[in-house]
Amino acid sequence: MGCGRVGSSLAITLQNAGYSVAIIDQNREAFRRLGADFNGLTVSGMGFDRDTLLEAGIERAVAFAAVSSGDNSNILAARVARETFSVANVVARIYDPARAEIYQRLGIPTVATVLWTTDQIMRRIIPEGTKSEWSDPSGNLQLCEISLHRDWYGLPISSIEDETEARVAFITRLGEGIVPAESTILQEGDLVHLFIAIKDIDKVLAALSAPPRQG
Repeated sequence: MGCGRVGSSLAITLQNAGYSVAIIDQNREAFRRLGADFNGLTVSGMGFDRDTLLEAGIERAVAFAAVSSGDNSNILAARVARETFSVANVVARIYDPARAEIYQRLGIPTVATVLWTTDQIMRRIIPEGTKSEWSDPSGNLQLCEISLHRDWYGLPISSIEDETEARVAFITRLGEGIVPAESTILQEGDLVHLFIAIKDIDKVLAALSAPPRQG
């Protein structure tokens, strides 16, 4: 939702990555920012209106980004996408950092404008694979943010280390970094940061993107 500079950039980035994209804006003139090569769906209307969302294909959506110019509209649209249509990955762009922190603590993923980048948005709505955050000078070890299969939620942190060669460095929960204990239980929405040997990244990713092995 929102076809300004942020929304249009995000839509083009997603399309170039091979995803099917629909974009909503009240002003049809805004769609000119997408360029002639954009082949996604453009819908004119309010991004929190049920009929507009249905026209845009919200019932088939795996992700929703509310990046219009209004905080209230973005939060309302994000809540409708998540609570009414059960979209798995939702993020709202918020101009007021203080409000962003409040919504984050309430479980509504947000990105404050002062912190915004396309990469941050992509990491929240398409949380597949790994994102390298640091490498040691030898190039043998990386700190990676990694996405978990939903069946890992509800299990202790130790289950990750028991099943892989990785070590949990920390988790981000509701916008705050936490150094977990072995008994810390993984919660939906946690961002997990692991130390992984370069040679093991593919193996670790395959293990954690699938349900935990029985037993």
